[in-house]
Amino acid sequence: MAVTTAADEYRLATFHFESKAYADAARLLEGVLAEEPANLSVRLLLARSYYHSAQLGRAEAELLRILDTDPAEDYARLMLGRTLERQGRAEEARPHLRLAAAMTGENR
Repeated sequence: MAVTTAADEYRLATFHFESKAYADAARLLEGVLAEEPANLSVRLLLARSYYHSAQLGRAEAELLRILDTDPAEDYARLMLGRTLERQGRAEEARPHLRLAAAMTGENR
C-alpha cells in the first residue's frame, strides 16, 4: 500500500484544478491544509478552487485568512474583490479591487 504525502496530495490537487475539477481539488487541498496550515500557496489554491466551484463563502473565508497573514498579497486581494462581486456585494468589493489594482499598477 502506497503512502501519500502532503506533497503528493498537492500535486494531485493541482492536476484536478488544472483539469477544472475544482471541487475535487478543494477536497484534496483541505487535507493538505490540515497538515500545513501556514502554507499560503495551498490556502490560495484552495480559495481559487472554492471560487471556481461556486463555494463563495468558503473562498471569502480563505482569502480573508490569507490577507490577515499577508495584507500585501495582491492576488488574494483581487480574488476577494471578485468573490464579493460574485456574491452581489459590489460596494464591499470595490476597495479590494482598487487596492489590488494599485498594488499591481493596473489601471482599473
